[in-house]
Amino acid sequence: MNGRYSRQILFPGIGKAGQEKLLNSRVLLVGCGALGASHAEMLARAGVGNLRIIDRDFVEFTNLQRQTLYKESDAEERLPKVIAAKSRIAEINSEVEVEAIIADINNSNIERFIKDVDLVLDGTDNFQVRYLLNDACVKHNKTWVYGAAVSGYGTTMTIIPGETPCLRCIFEEMPDAGSTPTCDTAGVIMPIIASISAVQVTEAIKILVGDFKSLHHSLMQFDIWQNDWRKIKLKALNPDCKTCGQRGFEFLDSESQEFSAVLCGRDAVQISPPKPTRLNLKILAENLRKIAEVKQNEYLVRFVVDDYELTIFRDARAIIRGTDDVSAARSIYAKFVGV
Repeated sequence: MNGRYSRQILFPGIGKAGQEKLLNSRVLLVGCGALGASHAEMLARAGVGNLRIIDRDFVEFTNLQRQTLYKESDAEERLPKVIAAKSRIAEINSEVEVEAIIADINNSNIERFIKDVDLVLDGTDNFQVRYLLNDACVKHNKTWVYGAAVSGYGTTMTIIPGETPCLRCIFEEMPDAGSTPTCDTAGVIMPIIASISAVQVTEAIKILVGDFKSLHHSLMQFDIWQNDWRKIKLKALNPDCKTCGQRGFEFLDSESQEFSAVLCGRDAVQISPPKPTRLNLKILAENLRKIAEVKQNEYLVRFVVDDYELTIFRDARAIIRGTDDVSAARSIYAKFVGV
């Protein structure tokens, strides 16, 4: 162990033994947007040895105001966020092993992604993935740290299956679509991202070094603009909870999958194929050049046609900008991707 972590080792809560545990830990980051990028950087600098980062999206200029791992060239090249994150983390701490996965989290892959990690950190931007994550982590006894931030407000809680209430104990039903503000409808400022991520990552480090007594054991809420900080003590597990009490995993076990999703505030829809697919991007780009100017890198193909911008990934997912109508997006997808 070199002197890189000397100041962290001096901290009584970590010490040399704790630093060794961090170096041998594996953490899953679900989402690498604002919160996820902040998580990734802090964990890499802290010397967490293995990071598995999953995100479905690419870097855009609107991300740069708050997503700390990315730079202008990443947005210009439309690099997938996990690829840009891996490259940046290699510059921050080359000792950290990063597994970058370009994927959309769903009930067909989440259990595989969490099976060999020590901890899961929430960096997502929607409740559907969080409830799915809660199902998977409770089922497989994986500790995870929930976090969300929008505008100047954020909230977080740490979930240890079998010991603490799970997400569904606290929020029994998933909010209706459009009923909660998003970063694209209410805006967001960087300080709330930093604040929520700091709490999430600190909880993660406590867990990884084994200092469970120092966990905050609460639902923490912050309104950084209004200077309002609340800590709501969590009660015991709810025996009537559909997830951890009754061991029902409806989000995980759902037979029907939604293969489209409106990307809030972006005037865009994501479409996914009904079964796992692997595209040959080179052939796709050659075919599309007959009708449009195509930009391509090894991860995606992008082109504009009929006022729609399509970004198509190797797994046949597409982000279609220029509409928030799912039916219209599906029609465009079938026309140009055809899977």
